[in-house]
Amino acid sequence: MATHNATIERKENSATLKLALGTEELNIILTEDNPNEVKSVFNKLLIHLKNGEIDFNLTDEKEDLYFHICKEYITQLNAELKSTFTELSDNGLLNTAE
Repeated sequence: MATHNATIERKENSATLKLALGTEELNIILTEDNPNEVKSVFNKLLIHLKNGEIDFNLTDEKEDLYFHICKEYITQLNAELKSTFTELSDNGLLNTAE
């Protein structure tokens, strides 16, 4: 299983959860309601998941409301990624090196 970093970027009027996957960075803007952007992030995660099990570890130096929200978000995301990986494996949908 590959563990990747998740961080929070805080700006004056916004906050973003950043999921690092190698050279790719997926962003979930916490201060906007944009379901299509969230779907896009999950679709990209699904593509990465087909190559192997992944999870995220939140690293942040500030324990504020965003930290607690993101910590719970990452906990639930990791559980979903594990469950989805198992389903992909059970259904023979993983990318395998031959």
